[in-house]
Amino acid sequence: MPISVLMPALSPTMEKGNLAKWLVSEGDRVAAGDVLAEIETDKATMEVEAADDGTIGRIVVPEGTADVPVNGLIAVLLEEGEDAAALENAAAPGTAQPPARPAAARPAAPPGAAPARRSRASGDERMFASPLARRLAEVGGVDLGSIKGSGPHGRIVKRDVEAALQSAAPAPAAATGTEVARIERPDMAAFFAPGSYDAVPLDSMRASIARRLTRSKQEIPHYYITIDCLLDELLAMRKKLNARTDQYRISVNDFIVRASALALRAVPEANATWAETHILHHHHADVSIAVAIEGGLITPIIRKADTKGLAEIAIEARDLVARAREKKLRPDEYEGGTFSVSNLGMFGVRDFTAVINPPQAAIMAVGAGEKRAVVNADGEVTTATMMTVTLSCDHRVIDGALGARLLAAFKGFVEEPLTMLL
Repeated sequence: MPISVLMPALSPTMEKGNLAKWLVSEGDRVAAGDVLAEIETDKATMEVEAADDGTIGRIVVPEGTADVPVNGLIAVLLEEGEDAAALENAAAPGTAQPPARPAAARPAAPPGAAPARRSRASGDERMFASPLARRLAEVGGVDLGSIKGSGPHGRIVKRDVEAALQSAAPAPAAATGTEVARIERPDMAAFFAPGSYDAVPLDSMRASIARRLTRSKQEIPHYYITIDCLLDELLAMRKKLNARTDQYRISVNDFIVRASALALRAVPEANATWAETHILHHHHADVSIAVAIEGGLITPIIRKADTKGLAEIAIEARDLVARAREKKLRPDEYEGGTFSVSNLGMFGVRDFTAVINPPQAAIMAVGAGEKRAVVNADGEVTTATMMTVTLSCDHRVIDGALGARLLAAFKGFVEEPLTMLL
C-alpha cells in the first residue's frame, strides 16, 4: 500500500507551512532518513526526511506552494514491488491524512548543501550522505562527489569528510586578477605556515552562532550602559532562604533573572522587539539565560518570569540548564524570549559586554560579586560586595534614557531584595 508523506509540524502551534523545495524527483529511490524536501515557516527552514524506504511515486504538492496544512499530503511513496497503478487512489493536494507515518523534520542544511546531495562528479547516481557529513563538507569546501562513503550502503559519514579535509592540500593555488576580484574575505590559513595548526571543521551549532551574532552586530545598533550594584543584602537573603529548605537552592543568577523580569515590568517600554515597520511591546518578560554547552551556547527561556517567584525560577532554571547540557531542549524552550542574562561571574570575570540575541532588544552581562572599597552614606570608606552589570541595548527600540531607567530599576531590586518577594 502506498505510503503518505505528510506535512510535519515544526512547533506545537504550527498550522501551515510553505513547501520551499523538493530535493527528490518522481521515480527516485529513497531510504528512511533521506532528505526529501525543505519546508519553511516564518521562523525556520526545516528538512523533511523519509520515514520509510521506497520510491517517490508522486509529488502531490509542487515546490513553492505556500500555506500547506499540517498533516496535508505532500507526496506518495511506493513500497517495494508497487508500481504506478497503486497511485490511483492517492489524495489531492492539501488533503488531510491520518498522521500515522508523518515525515520527520529537522533544521535545514546550509545553502549549497542541497545540490551536493543530488549529484556525483562521476555521474548521475544519487548521493547518500549523513546530515552531519553534508554540513561538514559545506563548511570545509569539500566536494562530496569526490568522497567514497564508508557507511552502510556506501553512505558518506562524518569520518569520511574529516579524512578528506585532513588529506586536502593546504596550499591554495595562486589567484589570477579575476579571481582576486571575486574574493570577499582572505583565506585566514594563508597567514600561517602549513603544519603549524589543526583545522577543525565547524559543526552546525558553531556555524549558526557565527552567522547569528555576526548578523546581530551588523544589523543592530548596539550601545552599552554599565552600573555597579551592592550585593550584600541579596547574599544575606539568599543564605536565609536556602537555609529554610533542602528541596532546591536559589542561586545569585535566580535573583538576577527575577530582578530583570521585575525591572522589565516596571519599565514596560523596554520590554520590546524591533519588527521593521513597528515595535512589539510584550505583555510578559520572557528571560533567556545563557548556558555554555559543548561546542557553543544556548539560551533557554524562563517564560513569564515576571509572574514567578524565586523558588519557581530556581527549579525551572535547574531543569532547563540540565536539559540544555544534554541537548534535550525543544525549540520553543530556547527560541524567542524578550531579554537575556549572560552571567560570567562564576568565572571571576569582573565586567564584559554581550552581543544582543535577536529577536530581543537587550542583554545584560553580569560580572562577579567582589569585595571593593566604597564610600558609604556617611562619607566613610568601607568595604562592600559589588557586582558590575553592563546592559547592551538595541538603539532602535531602547533609547539611552530608557536603557538607564531599566538599569536603575534592576539595581533597585538587587540592592533591596525584599522587594522581589512582594
